[in-house]
Amino acid sequence: MTKILFPAIDLKDGECVRLKLGDMDQATVYNPDPGAQAKSFEDQGFK
Repeated sequence: MTKILFPAIDLKDGECVRLKLGDMDQATVYNPDPGAQAKSFEDQGFK
């Protein structure tokens, strides 16, 4: 069975974030540049 993984980029105020339990007030910024994050996923082999 083939498994497909879809990377996701959540955005808040133009930055890539992870929300704690979906709470917009509890966001951790992982990358301030969404384009760079998308390129990072591509470099890792995601299409």
